[in-house]
Amino acid sequence: MSQVRVLVGTRKGAFILTADGKRQRWEISGPHFAGWEIYHLKGSPINANRLYASQSSGWFGQMIQRSDDGGKTWEPVGNAFQYDGVTGTHQWYDGTQHPWEFKRVWHLEPSLNDPEAVYAGVEDAALFHSADGARTWQELPGLRGHESGHRWQPGAGGMGLHSIIIDPSNPERIFIAISAAGVFRTDDGGKTWRPVNRGLRSQYIPDPNAEVGHCVHRIAMHPSRPNVLFMQKHWDVMRSNDAGESWHEISGNLPSDFGFPIDVHAHEPDTVYVVPIKSDSEHYPPDGKLRVYRSRTGGNEWEALTAGLPQSDCYVNVLRDAMAVDSLDQCGVYFGTTGGQVYASANAGENWAPIVRDLPAVLSVEVQTLP
Repeated sequence: MSQVRVLVGTRKGAFILTADGKRQRWEISGPHFAGWEIYHLKGSPINANRLYASQSSGWFGQMIQRSDDGGKTWEPVGNAFQYDGVTGTHQWYDGTQHPWEFKRVWHLEPSLNDPEAVYAGVEDAALFHSADGARTWQELPGLRGHESGHRWQPGAGGMGLHSIIIDPSNPERIFIAISAAGVFRTDDGGKTWRPVNRGLRSQYIPDPNAEVGHCVHRIAMHPSRPNVLFMQKHWDVMRSNDAGESWHEISGNLPSDFGFPIDVHAHEPDTVYVVPIKSDSEHYPPDGKLRVYRSRTGGNEWEALTAGLPQSDCYVNVLRDAMAVDSLDQCGVYFGTTGGQVYASANAGENWAPIVRDLPAVLSVEVQTLP
């Protein structure tokens, strides 16, 4: 029987949760790196025992950790992230120029076809690549060198490159998202980039329909349809049917179109999950009811999934990297909250149960389906 491994990054360490294919009883390992913020924890899709962790501390800075035994042991690797190839500044909130700074790694994305290759999205927004299992890193400077770079501005959480999606049919095509700049696409392995934000509208920027400047919270793709992208934006849930060339809104009957995570069912490309929160100033579920919303039609028509979730006095948030799906026949869905709960559904969202409670605030959730 297959196994499932859930990788959880929190404000105070990493936790690894494992279960068999029934996903009813879970073993918990951790905290790894106790006391450190673990912004992201991700496993290789090629080598199930290869894990990467982004370890960060306001006191000691940023580190990358790697495990080659499924998280039993770890070693620090390749922690020399240097902005290079591009000099200059980006625009700060008040329009003044501000130097590029390296603060933390927001997201790690291992290659789909090379066991040693991995990408890292960082703050201030830049994309790095390693070809040797994270031992050495090189910036892909074409992104930060894009002519719009001086107009990028930090969102409320910082100017992070938080989403990296590699096209499974073409490894030269990569999509990234930056808060607050928008979505960018490369078709040549990261040498050149262009913004793909047509159709996005953000009312609080000088030009609501600008080419860049949109606060994209998260993007998602089903591997069988690499031209279809889903987006949770700072207001609005969006969809593109042409690899980002154009976007249209699919918020439909959601109680709020503000939120952070978005993900797609493993076997149903039109089944999409979001977790609405009340507003950009009130980061908690509408009416204090924790509800995952599912669309089986690729958007616009949404149903609330509530069985097993608290439906009163619940004021947690679910962050952008804190939702994941497994690839078992009956797709499992997982998400973590800022209250320290990790919820799982073994039946595509019909019923939920907490795997674990009372962790530190959850920053990221990833899942591996193991043989």
